[in-house]
Formats: sequence, structure tokens, C-alpha cells
Amino acid sequence: MDAALGLPVLVGLIAVALLFDFLNGLHDAANSIATIVSTRVLRPQFAVLWAAFFNFIAFMVFGLHVAQTIGTGIIDPAVVDAQVIFAALVGAIVWNLVTWGLGIPSSSSHALIGGLVGGGMAKAGISAAVWSGLSKAVLAIVLSPLVGFLLAMMLVAIVSWLSVRSTPFAVDRAFRILQFASASLYSLGHGGNDAQKTMGIIAVLLYSQGHLGGEFSVPFWVVLSCQAAMALGTLMGGWRIVRTMGLRITKLTPMQGFCAETGGAATLFMATFLGVPVSTTHTITGAIVGVGAARRVSAVRWNVASSIVYAWVITIPASAIVAALTWWAVQILVR
Repeated sequence: MDAALGLPVLVGLIAVALLFDFLNGLHDAANSIATIVSTRVLRPQFAVLWAAFFNFIAFMVFGLHVAQTIGTGIIDPAVVDAQVIFAALVGAIVWNLVTWGLGIPSSSSHALIGGLVGGGMAKAGISAAVWSGLSKAVLAIVLSPLVGFLLAMMLVAIVSWLSVRSTPFAVDRAFRILQFASASLYSLGHGGNDAQKTMGIIAVLLYSQGHLGGEFSVPFWVVLSCQAAMALGTLMGGWRIVRTMGLRITKLTPMQGFCAETGGAATLFMATFLGVPVSTTHTITGAIVGVGAARRVSAVRWNVASSIVYAWVITIPASAIVAALTWWAVQILVR
């Protein structure tokens, strides 16, 4: 365990972590509201309020399994110190800002994981990684969008069969109402999985400084702070990414928006209860592609979808490189 930090430095690092959480809500707000905005069920300003509320109350529904994975299952907690945490957060924040500026819905989750890996390995080499937890997170890059894709496609088939005797107007009206429920569930899943990642970062920092005793845990004030920061970020919106997610991948009807949100929410609920830190961006993108492909393959703008996939592939290494460079820069400055 490293020498204890001064209180101002510790508070400053926690503030940077909460800034990341705020940017996560800002960056990933599109995941929660893109479909309900694009189907014109809710105006954007009301959609972000809706999403922010359910993001905040997510801690009442889920345990803290994802926070445990991030705190102890990506890099060895013994390697963690203030410089590693700072480098990890800078790597994640820089990548989030770059992709937000370009309107690319990349993963804040995997940016944070990449940052942890980059900072940890810069300090202690390959041995810093907890390969069991890291491989689980990398596997989720493939599985979460695939599961979202398949669930959304199945829901479209089931709902279409159940609605075959209804008029298009009746179907549209029914699913405009049902989208309120599906958007709520997706926002719960988003808040439950994503906010826990920052909880894990702050908790492992406190643990490394001896503020949690001998056992890793997540204090309740950390839970509330992270949920509030994410909800506030969601309130600020992320309109560049809403446009990509809700309008450019495929054109959505209320029925398709419901299926995409429900398929995505089911995926996030499963992952969160299992303690797997998945990407909410990957999940909802897979679900949106699934509902588009269920209509016809040509309904999906595959060039847009493929550019998103490229961003997924490079997120972990890009944020890891930024974090490693940050760690080395800090070493030079403190010498």
C-alpha cells in the first residue's frame, strides 16, 4: 500500500472520478434516450429528465457487483495508487471527449477499463492485469451487442405476430405508451451498470489509501455521489450522439424503439446482476441494428454501424495508450 495521500489530493482525485462519471452521463445519455427521441414519443428536454431520474434511482434496484469487478477484477488492487487512478481517468476522459466531439458512440466503460490497464501496466508491467476479469470485460464487447441484437430481433418478430390483426394506428399508439416503460428500464440498466464503474474506481482508491480498513467495500456516500454525477451528466444531454444512435443507423417506429430498448435493458440487467461491466453503447447499438435488420437488411445503414464498430475496437487500446503516457508524464513531473 502506498503512502497516504494528503486530503486535498485525495479529494481532487475523487472530483476527477466524479467528472468522468458526469461525462459518462453526458456521453452515454444517448443510449437511454436516442430511441424515445427519434420516435418522437418524448421531446428531447423531457427525455433527458426521464432518463436522469431512472439513472439516479438505479442503485435501489441493483447490487454492487460491477463496482466490485472494476475495483478488484481489472488490475491488481495492490498496484493501485493515486498516479495509476489519475492516469486511468485521464485516459478515459480524453477518449470520451474525442469521441463525443466526433459524434461517435464509443464506450465510456471500455475507455475506463483501457485507462486502468494502461495506467496499471505502465507502473507494474503485464503482471498488473487480473486476466480473468479483463478477459470477461473484453468478451462482453462481442457478447453484449450480439445479445442485444438477437433479443431485439426476437421481440420484433413476436410483437409483429401479436399485432398482425391490429391497425397500424392502434399499434403506433400502443407502443408510444409502452416506450415510456422500455425507456425507463433501459435507463435503470444504464445507471446500474455504468455508474458502478466509477464507484469501483473511487472505492479502490480509498482502499489503497487505507480508508476502508482491510476489506474492499463501496461506501454509501460514494454510491450516491456517483449516481448523482451520472444523472446530472444525463441532464446535460448528448445531442451529437443522439443523432447518430437514433436517426443515422436506421429509421425507428415506436414499436421498434420499444423492442430495441427492451432488448437492450434485458441485456444490461443480466450483465449487471452477474457483475460484468458491459458497454451500454454497444448494447443499444446492437439492439437498434437488430430491429432494423428484422425489417430488412437494407434498412440498416451499415456504413454508420461499421464506423461505430471500429470505434469499439480501438477504445481500450487508445485509452490505455493515453493513460500510460499520462502515467509516464506524471513520473517525469514528480521527479
